[in-house]
Amino acid sequence: MTRRRVLAGAAALSALGAAPERKLLRPKALRAGDTVGLITPSSHVSDPDRLALAERTARYFELAPKFGKSVRKREGYLGGTVEDRVEDLHAMFRDPEVKAVFAIRGGYGASQLLDRIDYDLIRANPKIFLGYSDITALHLAIQKRAGLVTFHGPIVLSRFTPFTQTYFRKALFETEPMGRVTNPPDTDPLRPAHILRTVRPGSARGPLAGGNLTLISTTMGTPYEIETAGRILFLEDVDEEPYSIDRMLTQLRLAGKLDTAAGVIFGECQDCRPREFHPSYESTLSVGEVVDEILGRLRIPVLSGLTIGHTDDQLTLPLGLMAQLDATKGELIIEEAGVIA
Repeated sequence: MTRRRVLAGAAALSALGAAPERKLLRPKALRAGDTVGLITPSSHVSDPDRLALAERTARYFELAPKFGKSVRKREGYLGGTVEDRVEDLHAMFRDPEVKAVFAIRGGYGASQLLDRIDYDLIRANPKIFLGYSDITALHLAIQKRAGLVTFHGPIVLSRFTPFTQTYFRKALFETEPMGRVTNPPDTDPLRPAHILRTVRPGSARGPLAGGNLTLISTTMGTPYEIETAGRILFLEDVDEEPYSIDRMLTQLRLAGKLDTAAGVIFGECQDCRPREFHPSYESTLSVGEVVDEILGRLRIPVLSGLTIGHTDDQLTLPLGLMAQLDATKGELIIEEAGVIA
């Protein structure tokens, strides 16, 4: 990273009037036999077979699952009322037996909790908090209000391929920095399963921030909106049409969230294409064209296609810690461990 980039990041923070942030707390690493709290802060999971799979997943990693009291509740598409879901979150952070809190699934509704959470309780009881997709809303709020490193990674019902398992263990069980992360090696070099693409070459360094593009967009203008100045920003989404991706990226651009970032990663966007047989417009763009048009005009490194979010092969990333992006090489280096002994 050049001196010019460092000064530019500092100037951006100053220009935005950002107050100095308190040092982030890192939770303790998981060990075999630890109890993990399983909750549904977003959509419901009432199917007993799915809950059995959630329990099996925790035990596979030699962890003891403890379900929240409201996990089996259903309030429309939600995993219980706002009060139910907030109390499950609080109970898991309050319980000294519980060493980590995992979201069983994402879906919808996590944003409803943000102004009801006791962030002092969370800061006083730092624990691993893991999830992605709709859980992005909780990552943004917990980091900003509680100052806790949280983890963007699989929900309990994710596919957990061998690749996903490797980075899950590195992030949550090991106290050494994760180091270099990139997509899994391809078995077919002619038709790779995951395509990494350099949108703008170069390298940058800064704290890691990001998550689901839709949730980042919908929390803009609230006390929980994302901070991007001087940071490595990653974005991911699923099942969005190109015009929708365009609209959300444009919102972030107009809000100054892209120009002030040190670098940008646009993750592999699963099923992000015009609807089959029913395109939104007679003539449309691909997501790649949208990314090139908006992110490609930035004067910072931009990488597309990293396996973040809604992919079977999924990285677990510690939010808030220093990272280096090399968009030319297609890799990210996590410099700090997300957990402590």
